Amino acid sequence: MEEPEVPTEHLHEDMERHNSHDHERWTLGVALSCALLAGLAAVASMAAGHSANEAMMSQVESANTWSYFQSKSIKEAQLKSKMDILTALDKPVASADTTKATEYSHDKEEIQKEAEDQAREAKRYLSLHHILARSVTMFQIAIAVGAISVLTRRRAFWFVSLCFGALGLVFMAQAWLSRGTG
Repeated sequence: MEEPEVPTEHLHEDMERHNSHDHERWTLGVALSCALLAGLAAVASMAAGHSANEAMMSQVESANTWSYFQSKSIKEAQLKSKMDILTALDKPVASADTTKATEYSHDKEEIQKEAEDQAREAKRYLSLHHILARSVTMFQIAIAVGAISVLTRRRAFWFVSLCFGALGLVFMAQAWLSRGTG
């Protein structure tokens, strides 16, 4: 009796075609997730740069306001010195000088509050920049690990990549939420 022929060559070809199709679909998923992560990294990077610029501008404004405060302080000190000299010489102090000294003192209080507000705003923007920079870093790591997953053909690396991407999203969400609370 003749043994039946089993077409193993066709079976082997079918298995390879099936494995190749699964690998192509999986690679497409990795590529799409990496493209999405790259887009998110670009948005987070742009926002981080904007926050850094705003922090710098607020710091410059604060420094300028402190300079204005110093000029008022110098004018007040000169006027008070003049008033002290007149008082020491038993000469009358003009009421305009007294009024101006009071005005300088009041102006300095307002200027100081404004400078401190600007400094706080600079710190808030810098903090926001740091959070967004962490987000960008997580997205970049996710993209790199995604590439490693395709090169090594290990799905576990892709899942690690997605975890880093999720962490990047967490930092991005934290930045957006803290933006409104500042």
